[in-house]
Amino acid sequence: MPESLNDKTLDKQLDFLREIDQLKSVIRKSPLIDQSRRENSAEHSWHLAMYALILKDSSDQNINLDRVIKMLLIHDIVEIDAGDHPLHETIDNSLQEEAERKAAERIFGLLPTSQGEELKALWYEFEAAESHDAVFAKSLDRLQPLIHNVATKGGTWVEGNVSHEQVKQRYGSVISAGSKTLWGYVKGLVKKHFQ
Repeated sequence: MPESLNDKTLDKQLDFLREIDQLKSVIRKSPLIDQSRRENSAEHSWHLAMYALILKDSSDQNINLDRVIKMLLIHDIVEIDAGDHPLHETIDNSLQEEAERKAAERIFGLLPTSQGEELKALWYEFEAAESHDAVFAKSLDRLQPLIHNVATKGGTWVEGNVSHEQVKQRYGSVISAGSKTLWGYVKGLVKKHFQ
């Protein structure tokens, strides 16, 4: 057994993996496309990783796919403590950001230090949305619920009484920052939905 992989390391890694099982219980507002129920945050994260794998060539910048997928797999882990706060709900952003920061410290702190720090740094990078990898990851995080809303005849847009203009404002800049191609395509779907 490698020296770095001892029982204490495995204990911490397995504690983390058991802890993040709770993400399966964080229910999002977005319905599944078949509308049988709402998706949970773990399903959302997996689906985004698949979006990255399939749509990687749509990025406007050169990206590191492994880093993008890692960001998407961990980006919502903080919802275990902080909850999911949909785009169309009004909340105190500063309180939410603080709750998420504390959650990141606690949850990634369960891991062995170097591993926890690596994932926490990726989470902060995703949140800042400044690197090419993070910008593309963020664009996919905004794209997936848009696709669900169009496929479910409005989904959360109908529930939240969201207008065509609000959709363009809330989704457009984030999606187009990572991929003008993807925004150009889905902009047509959105327009068709609201006609």
